[in-house]
Amino acid sequence: MRRLLTLAIIIILINACSKNQQKPDPNVLMNSDIAFSDYSAKHGIQKAFIEFAHDSVVLLKPGRMPMEGLQSLIDSYKGRSDSNKLLTWKPIKALIAESGELGYTYGIWTFIAASDTTKGTYLTIWKKNNKGEWKYIADTGNEGIGK
Repeated sequence: MRRLLTLAIIIILINACSKNQQKPDPNVLMNSDIAFSDYSAKHGIQKAFIEFAHDSVVLLKPGRMPMEGLQSLIDSYKGRSDSNKLLTWKPIKALIAESGELGYTYGIWTFIAASDTTKGTYLTIWKKNNKGEWKYIADTGNEGIGK
């Protein structure tokens, strides 16, 4: 009887410890990135980057020190207008960690200001916030892509 009870407890513990989680769907992250770009096109670059930012966001831009934290991002936009500029992007790929809490997207961005159009590549790292929403935690990009 004791052996049977011990065996039952071992089986229960093994089942409790095993992970039967579904593999995270990267399309969820692709859709978040597309929504981020659509928001930028509709509401402006600054509003989009604030709306989709994680509280612990880090932005890496060429020729500048890293910008850390949501408040730093908000402060960097004060007194600056983006009304004559359009930034959109299209993700090429997304990947989500098996934990389902962290992932990344990368793709091609297009920036239009006046009659000048620039294109480049980007990498965005995403993290779920405490509400379960995907927010970008790090973002960087490079200008210039081959045609």
